[in-house]
Amino acid sequence: MTIAVTMFSGGRGASSITRGMLDTPGVAVSLVVNGYDNGLSTGALRRYLPGMLGPSDFRKNLLLHLDPADPEQGALAAVLDHRLPGGTTPAGLTEVIEAIAGRRGPFAALPEAAREAVTADLRVFARRLAAYPHGLDLADCALGNLVFAGAYLRLGRDFNAAVDACARAFGSPVRLLNVTNGENAFLTALRQDGGLLTDEADIVAPQGPGTITDLFLLREPVGARRRAELEALPPGWTREVLGRERAEVTPNPRALEAIRDADLIVYGPGTPHSSLLPSYLTPGVADAIARSRAAAKVFVVNVRSDHDIRGLSAPDLVDRTLAHLGDPRNGRRLVTHVLSHLPARPALPVPDAPAVPHSVLDRGEWAGARWVTADLESPGRPGLHHAERTVEALLAVRELAVKEPAARDGAALARVR
Repeated sequence: MTIAVTMFSGGRGASSITRGMLDTPGVAVSLVVNGYDNGLSTGALRRYLPGMLGPSDFRKNLLLHLDPADPEQGALAAVLDHRLPGGTTPAGLTEVIEAIAGRRGPFAALPEAAREAVTADLRVFARRLAAYPHGLDLADCALGNLVFAGAYLRLGRDFNAAVDACARAFGSPVRLLNVTNGENAFLTALRQDGGLLTDEADIVAPQGPGTITDLFLLREPVGARRRAELEALPPGWTREVLGRERAEVTPNPRALEAIRDADLIVYGPGTPHSSLLPSYLTPGVADAIARSRAAAKVFVVNVRSDHDIRGLSAPDLVDRTLAHLGDPRNGRRLVTHVLSHLPARPALPVPDAPAVPHSVLDRGEWAGARWVTADLESPGRPGLHHAERTVEALLAVRELAVKEPAARDGAALARVR
């Protein structure tokens, strides 16, 4: 029997868990991702192609199944990850495209079908750049993002169709889904101290002392002049003004279907305020989770903290997820279990990890969800989840929830090893 796993994910935070799922027989993986990234080179690309969402997190998820040691897969990864150097001109981009078409350099082993698809979409983008050469600095652009941009233009500016086309071109075994129908929106945040974070790059950067309190999906990006106007307002007024400028987004029906039909729903780790919480703001997502057949809906706590969650405990992160889903008391059982890292030798401190109060561990419960612990960190890669152990723990939670629907007594779930 195939176990359908649907995970809310960002770009890299849940990559080890996804790879572990792909290596587990009998597991089919759907990833629900948002496209609100508008920092650095991705932001430059979005400004050049108004209306397009950010492709970076989707591009990163196309790398998950690729083995660099395999020549063909290594060549596919080279296309996705190649960064254009400073000073790259449209003619320089054309040279890279011709290297791909001719299977030269790192692209020599590209499979034929992928070579044709990638070359075609890059040429679509190159023609657009030739016609409108101003407004985009190609320096540090990921070539894979330009493949997405070419597919987006070729497919009538349909972002979700571009995601599907790129997933086919790179042979992804993951069902990769944008959480919305592709409406353009720009992520902005407010900190407790009133500080304004105008894009994804601001949100994931080192933060001041105030924690992030509010997220907004706006119709337009916040430019320098608009930022100065907003920062001149009292924080309460800024919150009210930004609330009136929210973008209207609609859910991707295929994402809702993947959520409803899942056997296991996972709220993946990562940078919550940039990659995860914005997805939960999508209308219809909370209802789909509530109606899902999934026996377990598991929140996975980060092994280490990120810049955007400094000062927040692990229970705080659960609370933020529930609040953004519109169910702050978990009355709809949108989160049934929380899975957090506890070393096999718990006497040793876990540095820089979201804190889990002893009272929560003793009760084995938070906000009506069973709190489960396991040794989840990869020994050789601090801050990353161990793929096999984390997947094993997730599937064990799901199996116990199936066998014991009333297993909120928690004896069996108190600790998964």
